[in-house]
Amino acid sequence: MSTVLEALEKYAPEIVTACINALAHGKDDLDFFRLDKNAFKACPSDSIDYAIMEKTRHGAMILFDADWDDLGSWEALWQVGQKDDRENVIHGDVLVHDVKNSLLYAADHMIAAVGLENHIVVETADAVLISPRNRVQDIKKLVNRLEADNRPEAHTHRKVYRPWGTYETIDKSQRFLVKRITVKPGSKLSLQKYFHRAEHWVVVRGTALVTRGEEQFILREDESTYIPLGVPHRLENSGQIPLEIIEVQSGSYLDERDIVRMEDMYGRQIN
Repeated sequence: MSTVLEALEKYAPEIVTACINALAHGKDDLDFFRLDKNAFKACPSDSIDYAIMEKTRHGAMILFDADWDDLGSWEALWQVGQKDDRENVIHGDVLVHDVKNSLLYAADHMIAAVGLENHIVVETADAVLISPRNRVQDIKKLVNRLEADNRPEAHTHRKVYRPWGTYETIDKSQRFLVKRITVKPGSKLSLQKYFHRAEHWVVVRGTALVTRGEEQFILREDESTYIPLGVPHRLENSGQIPLEIIEVQSGSYLDERDIVRMEDMYGRQIN
């Protein structure tokens, strides 16, 4: 590794400088380290081939006799995937009729397809992709469109990770939002309140320690509580198994920007 770093410092010092700055200004995020975005964007986009290997005298080539595919696209996954008698690669709950030479990937829901040929169909909790196999690389244009339209799908998933666990949006309308919240053992949410929404909590697994205003109480499986608008509250898992609750929000503004955080064990900003 020291030899590689020495070569980088000699032949590509801009890369080294950008990486050092990205590391120096980075910060811990959940259980991983997040490099500083602006510093890392300043790093030249050069491969190790051009940056070092074409210039150094300390490189060597060794013959490697093996198949290779970097699986960088859905088409590549079709090429290497196990195929049925009609040359389809199928994953998950998939029902097909008169489909051939296609890849169908179902993650959360059933895919039913009729009469497709040479297509890619990918279903996830976030979105569904449908494309001819020879045009799947054009997904980049859709990503650019999502970013240009400031769509949340360009930056966030349906399942969101937090230091204490995760939450996943199940249903949403103009005046209500339903989430599935999972809190890791020993973890707790910040003490917080909202000005534009109330919440109903139903415990479906584990045991919850609830703070609501001046009171504290335990909720077990199949028990529920109501958090009125504007009341400080906190959810905590002091048990040994993950705590899962269904949260129903109701109100005129259902956005995380409405949060007023009063205490937090993870060092996040207090309002």
